[in-house]
Amino acid sequence: MPTSEELRQENSELRSRIAELEQRIEQQGSQIAQLEKIIEELRRGGKRQAAPFSKGEPKSHPQTPGRKPAERYGQRACRPVPEQVDETIEVGCPSLCEVCQSPVQRVGQESQYQIDIPEIRPWTTEFVLHYGECSQCGRRQVGRHPHQSSQAVGVAGVQIGPGVVSLATYLNKVGGLSYGKIAGLLEQMAGLRVSRSTLCRALLRTALKSQPIYEELVQAIRESAVVYPDESGWRIGGRSGWLWAFTNRRETVYAIARGRGFAEAAAVLGESYAGVLVADGWAPYRRFLQATQQTCLAHLLRRCREMLETAQGGAVRFPRQVKAILQAALAVRDRRTAGTLSPQGVRIAKGRLIAQMNRLLAGRITHPGNRRLAKHLRRHQNDLFVFLDREDVEATNWPAEQAIRPAVVNRKSCGGNRTPRGAEAQAILTSLLRTGQQRGLNLLALFSTILHSPRPPSYHDLLTAQTR
Repeated sequence: MPTSEELRQENSELRSRIAELEQRIEQQGSQIAQLEKIIEELRRGGKRQAAPFSKGEPKSHPQTPGRKPAERYGQRACRPVPEQVDETIEVGCPSLCEVCQSPVQRVGQESQYQIDIPEIRPWTTEFVLHYGECSQCGRRQVGRHPHQSSQAVGVAGVQIGPGVVSLATYLNKVGGLSYGKIAGLLEQMAGLRVSRSTLCRALLRTALKSQPIYEELVQAIRESAVVYPDESGWRIGGRSGWLWAFTNRRETVYAIARGRGFAEAAAVLGESYAGVLVADGWAPYRRFLQATQQTCLAHLLRRCREMLETAQGGAVRFPRQVKAILQAALAVRDRRTAGTLSPQGVRIAKGRLIAQMNRLLAGRITHPGNRRLAKHLRRHQNDLFVFLDREDVEATNWPAEQAIRPAVVNRKSCGGNRTPRGAEAQAILTSLLRTGQQRGLNLLALFSTILHSPRPPSYHDLLTAQTR
């Protein structure tokens, strides 16, 4: 039987061993927390627009490229026959067969049409300006033609026209081409030599003249019943900034600002916006107290899928149940759209979904990741199913994602803006281009109309000018 001294020694050794194990557990817990942080950063990095084109392992059985065979191809594309033919070339029938060299007998003819771009050359217009003096104040008065871009003479008397400026605006803001590449294209395509600085100043003047129309678009967004906002990183003079996008089904407004808070969002929407905001859960949007909130279900479903990829044991139940409820809500929406569910049935289904979510959030949640998701859902508990009450509200903020994507693609080529003035011009011109695309307008004619007008036209004038 061990003596008391031996027991004390054994007890001391065990205590020392326990302290050592506790210290090791603490170190491993710290390492696990650091690794989880790294995993989360890598996961978020893979979702960024600047991420590599390929994400993860390629599919083991990808779809074959090219045209689908037989019935899977669908309806064949058919370009309509041109209404106007500018040139006709007769192509004679070969006299000998290419296979057996036997004589060929002509039996008929058929037409093939080839559409191409004609030769482009600069079109120079000379404006002979007649001027006089006012009999009262003696000020000089110069005549102006609607197609003049300005009344400058002398050193500034040779200018690029609205057509060139419109094309440069489109290539820079939509195509993402730099001023140098646009200048090279104009020289190669039309023999027109233009410097990069000339194009830059022309776009700045175009933005300045378009400022009143931009302000009308901002007002239209403020009066919109439903707005889809989103934001992404930007660069202004090499420093961090943010690109904001606010869109609905007819207009889009971009804004480039230094911050990503409520003040920047309210500068476009107005602090008292009272419509429906369909957002991704970013905290500043909740400060629009008079607005009705609809949180984006796509973001929540993506979050559940990511949690299920790494969850183990009982931790999988909560995100799986959340995912099932949200997918059931989308199924109700689809049945309403298809006309197989009455408005009363939609209300009953919504009530059941709300009850299921309330019971789920009222339960005991122990896993840290699940607790974070539950906290987010409780914060937006009343914002999950607004789209079931209103057919004009989307369940996700995909319109904002679609609106911000062209600007993000443009950012990959330009990197941002060098000056605040350039950032303001970027926001104005891209807002007009995106809105014109939504409205089905001719984007080149859009800026030509603006530049041809002695005074900036209104937003309504632009819409009616292309629908006459």
